[in-house]
Amino acid sequence: MNLATQKMVERTIESIVQVTTPYGSGSGFVCEGIIVTNSHVVGGLKEVLISTETLPKTIGTVVYDDPAYDLAFIRSPLPLVCEHPLALSLEQVHDGDSVIAIGHPYGLNYSTTEGIVSKAARLQGEVEYIQFDAAINPGNSGGPLLNENTEVIGVNTFIIQNSNNLGFALPAYLLHEALGQFKAERAENVIRCVSCKNLIREETIRNDYCPKCGTKLEVAKRRREGYKPTGVVALVETILENLGINVTLSRRSQRSWRSETGATRIDINYYDNGIVIADSPLCRIPQENINELYDFLLAENGLLQRLQFSINENTIFLSYIVVDSSLTLRHGSEALEKLYREAPRYQKLLIERFKALEPKYDEFE
Repeated sequence: MNLATQKMVERTIESIVQVTTPYGSGSGFVCEGIIVTNSHVVGGLKEVLISTETLPKTIGTVVYDDPAYDLAFIRSPLPLVCEHPLALSLEQVHDGDSVIAIGHPYGLNYSTTEGIVSKAARLQGEVEYIQFDAAINPGNSGGPLLNENTEVIGVNTFIIQNSNNLGFALPAYLLHEALGQFKAERAENVIRCVSCKNLIREETIRNDYCPKCGTKLEVAKRRREGYKPTGVVALVETILENLGINVTLSRRSQRSWRSETGATRIDINYYDNGIVIADSPLCRIPQENINELYDFLLAENGLLQRLQFSINENTIFLSYIVVDSSLTLRHGSEALEKLYREAPRYQKLLIERFKALEPKYDEFE
């Protein structure tokens, strides 16, 4: 990436949004005061997690869901302040035009790729898409496709699997059209019927059927039902709620949660083998005082109940490990309450007494 392109990209970062649901994560961008993403990214939910470089992770409301164009609009409860807001380009796109794709592939923050337009108008079903060769991956969906002036020419929507960088973006003119139609409705819960293409206000829907043409509206059903965890997942979330943890904000996927207590991070994961692991990366092993540190950890492990210290590579963890069939509301609540209470204390102690190093966190969110 040349210096000029890099500077242009840096100006857009503040407008790029990460969107997270129990089903996965994707991208979005701020445009005309609202967050634009794909319908398949929000997964039919009314509430999703959103965050930007300047906006802390918060709960956004999906006010428009359009499975026909695979578009969704999200309203943020906090101001979306962008010094250099993204603008739509309604100029004609040509084969060979240079493009830039920005997003969060696989949850990695702010990944940028360059390429060219392979086909300016490629018909897929009833919709024309921009075909381009800038590399995009799962997680890029919903992010912007930019021209050389960092104007939005499309919304990155899908790729063809096992292809050599075949990406497709919904053209900006269709996004512009959808934004105009949505604003004209002057309502906050609007969906587009995939059959008649009319915009429908949710309050007019009965039994999940389109009031205009009678088509079954699957997106209306998903929005009405919402996300409902079951079994062990529901039990874990009940425990977290009882501990005062905002489950929606901490949920990373259907089986993964992350939250902070002070400067200490705690992850909970429920694995396919039936093991539930809640752990906190406290610190990294120092180059000195290692024997004294190990003696301390072994002694503490002999005293701790339900929790234990472990070391993975050079990171010290405080963990609660349980088989799903043994997890109960009472014991799980006691263990997790202890983990949230003791992890910050032990982190401070290990860093101060043994000169342990601050933990390094990965950038997957």
